[in-house]
Amino acid sequence: MKTAWLGIFYMCIPSGIAVGYVYGGLVGDHFSWRYAFWGEAILMLPFAILGFIMKPLQLKGFAPAKSNNAQTATETIIQEGQDPEPLNGKDGALSTRADSRYQASNTPSGSTISPNNVNQFSRFFKDMKVLLCNKVYVVNVLGYISYNFVIGAYSYWGPKAGYNIYNMSNADLIFGGITIVCGILGTIAGGCVLDFLTSTISNAFKLLSTATFLGAIFCFSAFCCKRLYGFLALFSIGELLVFATQGPVNYVCLHCVKPSLRPLSMAMSTVAIHIFGDVPSSPLVGILQDRVNNWRETALILTSILFLAAVIWFIGIFSHGVDRSNEEDEHHVTRIDRSNTTPLFEEKTADTTESSSA
Repeated sequence: MKTAWLGIFYMCIPSGIAVGYVYGGLVGDHFSWRYAFWGEAILMLPFAILGFIMKPLQLKGFAPAKSNNAQTATETIIQEGQDPEPLNGKDGALSTRADSRYQASNTPSGSTISPNNVNQFSRFFKDMKVLLCNKVYVVNVLGYISYNFVIGAYSYWGPKAGYNIYNMSNADLIFGGITIVCGILGTIAGGCVLDFLTSTISNAFKLLSTATFLGAIFCFSAFCCKRLYGFLALFSIGELLVFATQGPVNYVCLHCVKPSLRPLSMAMSTVAIHIFGDVPSSPLVGILQDRVNNWRETALILTSILFLAAVIWFIGIFSHGVDRSNEEDEHHVTRIDRSNTTPLFEEKTADTTESSSA
């Protein structure tokens, strides 16, 4: 049920966009657009507070968050090629702190870059190289960028296009309602279908390419339709299929890399789909509309990019992706975990000894 849970989680994205349509339209009509932003800020405040006070989760592939000092010292020793075993004795915690103070004392006072920061940058670039050399990950993100290019433009220009093509009097509410229903049902259905087919990277790419291709056909046909009700029926089916990709595409991002690379994998995927997807799509579609001056043609050209996303994800079927979610990174996980085996009581004793000697 992992993919189904992913689908439920990512269901919040289309649902939020859809609720934004309805909320913005209602508040803007009855009050002012400023009230919509003030209300959103108030609603988001509890979540911002929870982000500061909630305890961090223990992620698979990472050492416990409590032992930052031990982790830093162990990383330094690993960089130098030494064995971290000497830190495991009674004086392990004390030796760790002593090494940290020694490193700090030998750092030039005018220097703003510590060895730990250098190690972090070095590890980041190594991890980025691993991601960029991962064919499965690159293909998946390229398809996701193409997909998000269309969805981002739909969310921005959809109501205006609907108003101009079909003379919708309440385009915000109509598009919002369709997106709420189809986004929720499609996203959950995509995750459940992948779990039913057996969650593998190959099956995920099959579902991604099939759902996107069929969704593109229905959305393209919808904008070719002359009647409003025909458009609504075809576009609803198209969005239902298109939103079924949310669970599988993020499943691939998580399972094509080792556990220690999962956070970076998801972060770079999110950055890429926004920088190259929905951020430039809205102004580019606006420029296209200024040149074409026909919303139907503009919508058809935009929708055709979904076929490109389907082709890219179809290529991923033959990439022979291997599920690496259960692999262990020896240098990144196991060796750091060994440095954190000092019993809690002995660690407190070391802290007391250190404070009394000071």
